[in-house]
Amino acid sequence: MNNTICINEFPKGSEIGNISSASVKLNFSLFRHSRMLHQENRTTISKFFLLGLMVGSEQQQLIFMLFLCMYLVTMVGNLLIILVIISDTHLHSPMYFFLANLSFTDICFISTTVPKMLADIQSQSPTISFAGCLTQMYFFMFLVDLDNFLLAAMAYDRYIAICHPLHYAALLSPERCALLVVTPWVISNLVSVLHLSLLSHLTFCDQRAIPHFFCDLEPILRLACSDTQINNLIILAIGGAVIFIPFTLILVSYALIGRSVLGVSSAKGKWKTFSTCSSHFSAVSLFYGSIVGVYFLPSTAERDKVVAIMYTVVTPMMNPFIYSLRNKDMKRALRRLLSRKSFFWRW
Repeated sequence: MNNTICINEFPKGSEIGNISSASVKLNFSLFRHSRMLHQENRTTISKFFLLGLMVGSEQQQLIFMLFLCMYLVTMVGNLLIILVIISDTHLHSPMYFFLANLSFTDICFISTTVPKMLADIQSQSPTISFAGCLTQMYFFMFLVDLDNFLLAAMAYDRYIAICHPLHYAALLSPERCALLVVTPWVISNLVSVLHLSLLSHLTFCDQRAIPHFFCDLEPILRLACSDTQINNLIILAIGGAVIFIPFTLILVSYALIGRSVLGVSSAKGKWKTFSTCSSHFSAVSLFYGSIVGVYFLPSTAERDKVVAIMYTVVTPMMNPFIYSLRNKDMKRALRRLLSRKSFFWRW
């Protein structure tokens, strides 16, 4: 009797099929729901908060006017350098061709971060969309790498001018100068696209606060929930090569220039030779000194902000002064340009 009762308590074959079917449907529903939650978790990061320059209301206008003046000085100074080089035929040489490209890069570089920063200071709502953050990162990385390569090309120009002056025109023909500018554009673009393509596959957590005033790669990677090992390896390998190879070329160029300067007999001749590359040396020191401060020294929040301001705002602003105040040809060309403009205005 008991055995009969036990057998009757088991579900029949059709009931087993119904239970299995319901279980499969439930599992599939849970799986689909988990996928939807996972995808939602990846796409809910629609914006980030830039907390790098949050200031009180009493300091807001002061900080705003300070950075606005620095931005306008940078724009006017670099645009003036480009205009002087284009308008004066005496400056149509490889050295000033690279300088004009550097000034154009600095204009784009400071325009990538400062206008957004000024808008955030005024609105006191420092948010940026995910797409806007990726766009800012692309141009920031692209222009930093391009600046780096252009400084190396300018060091090579000074090396040829000082160590091989008789072959200057042949070694730096217009075609080679164009190649020395176009190649960095291509390499910098590929490196930036590589970083962003890897970044777009990461999953981000609910934490969306960036302790910076612009979107930089490393602060964004710290917000990721998924594994960033590949991203860090690419930064170390590709990013390191992009920085250290041009920097090494600059050091080698200056070592050869120094050896050539030491071979000059008179002190006046040594000073005259060295003065031709003093402006570039100052720009290199300012640029790489800021990069070392940001990426290679021990990190603290306040120090990172100060050093980031140095190489995103101060360096592009100082380059026109470095290359114009220490360069007699630029000063003469600038005076000729301003005298022509004043003549036209009077007329």
